[in-house]
Amino acid sequence: MSDKTEIDLTGVKQSKGVWLVKVPKYLSQQWDKAAEKGEVGKITIGKYVHLCVFVSQACFSLNEELTALDAVEENDASLQVPKDHPFTVHTVGGQTLAVFSQSDTDEISLEGMVVHRAECRPVVTDNYMKLKKLQIKESIKPQRLSQQLERAITTVFKPVANHEFNVEYEKKKKSEGKMVRAERQLVLDMLFSAFEKHQYYNIKALVDITKQPVTYLKEIMREIGTYNSKGAHKSTWELKPEYRHYQSAEEEEEEIARVEK
Repeated sequence: MSDKTEIDLTGVKQSKGVWLVKVPKYLSQQWDKAAEKGEVGKITIGKYVHLCVFVSQACFSLNEELTALDAVEENDASLQVPKDHPFTVHTVGGQTLAVFSQSDTDEISLEGMVVHRAECRPVVTDNYMKLKKLQIKESIKPQRLSQQLERAITTVFKPVANHEFNVEYEKKKKSEGKMVRAERQLVLDMLFSAFEKHQYYNIKALVDITKQPVTYLKEIMREIGTYNSKGAHKSTWELKPEYRHYQSAEEEEEEIARVEK
């Protein structure tokens, strides 16, 4: 449907109402075979009396040349699409239904309001039951089949190069796979020694220093450290206050003065 909001309503006054009819899938497929704007069949509408009430009765008859199937299983040339399809008419009820059309220029027109709903059902015959059997067989066929190749296929496209993020992930996984968890105390000693030199480290730097798996290292750092998620030192770790051994500026000046003496 087009994005246009304007709709041509000129044909509504001349319209006496339209029928909304549901048809079997095979019938619509046969209609597609007809020539452009060609006739696909005829509808016969009559009336009969039922319980002293006039009841409308309609029947669609498919053109003879459209009853043949393109491909018939088991070489059954006699298998054809049912020709006659009586309508089962229903009331519209409290619904308001309309039919729109769209031209090649994207012009939208209101063709009419739905006054009857109906289902187009075939006459049940032996021929129709054979057709249903064929449809069921087609529906249960697998969509994909495995096939053994006698030689390599070289005419198809080769797979694209591995994506960069996949290469990085495999490299990271491979490097971590070689890392073996060391004794916890040994890892703590390496961490405390590193934090004596610098106050902040990102996790990659700590992995390079300790040669430990990331998950194991983060587990230890959650106990002894604090992760900075914002601020000037975002995405870095530092020791918790109780584990810090940094010297204050005054202590550093006093130590320097003692060394100079």
